[in-house]
Amino acid sequence: MTTPNNEYKAKVAEILVEHHIVLTEKEKNQIEIADFGLNKLESTGLQIVTYVNTDRYCAKELVLFPNQTCPEHKHPDRSNGDKGKEETFRCRAGKIHLFVEGETTEQPTVKPPPEDQKYYTVWKEMILHPGEQYIIPPNTKHWFQAGDETTIISEFSSNSDDKSDVFTDPNVKR
Repeated sequence: MTTPNNEYKAKVAEILVEHHIVLTEKEKNQIEIADFGLNKLESTGLQIVTYVNTDRYCAKELVLFPNQTCPEHKHPDRSNGDKGKEETFRCRAGKIHLFVEGETTEQPTVKPPPEDQKYYTVWKEMILHPGEQYIIPPNTKHWFQAGDETTIISEFSSNSDDKSDVFTDPNVKR
């Protein structure tokens, strides 16, 4: 029997192949379908392929379906004194609407899901097209959303530690 998670994994693997990103069988099986405990993957979620995540660095592919949003969060300093995660997002396909702390964009081109807007507090929008990238410093609130087509982002970062991430929406479970 095929589960919805397996269907999503197959869809993500197919999307990556279409964009000439080759995955091993092990990577295909380990695709993470993150709905953040909100159970509304169509509007809020993220599909993740983690290539490597050591105590020093991390490399991932992030796949967002059309108009899908990754909720607002930050990567604070760790309890052991280590700096929070620093990320570089590089757009590979589609268009990413990235919102970070800073001067508010007067007319943002996208908005988070209406029922969750109260949990979004940063409104400086940057639009990344294929080949463009942006570095998100540690402890910086940010959220992002795909445009009208599937979006692929390569993420290069310091160590990824989901349990230390802080989400603005108290309902998010990671």
